[in-house]
Amino acid sequence: MNIDFFDFIILALACFRLTRLIVFDKITEFLRQPFFDEVEEETEDGTLEVYYLPKSTPIKKFIGELLSCYWCTGVWISMGVIAGYLFLPTIFVPIILVFSVAGLAAIVESVVQLWI
Repeated sequence: MNIDFFDFIILALACFRLTRLIVFDKITEFLRQPFFDEVEEETEDGTLEVYYLPKSTPIKKFIGELLSCYWCTGVWISMGVIAGYLFLPTIFVPIILVFSVAGLAAIVESVVQLWI
């Protein structure tokens, strides 16, 4: 198994973007929803804050804990991406490239937003 620096960067960007997609993005909220209970609390200034707590059943709690941890989800996503890259490159390389470009675009957009 030999991954050069360029491939490493491509894989890292793809893992970054896919992890953010699963853990944070609104479009995948429907995937996370079965594993969390919404808890609403009113702050001292009267605004409503919504917290997501993992459900209490063992499997849903485990998955909820996993999905609430960016680092934990990132490890599993990375293992899947790298396994796909190594063992099914015909299928995974185009997908990895899409997520890699999207990850780099997200980083560039964040930097641009800092300058505005």
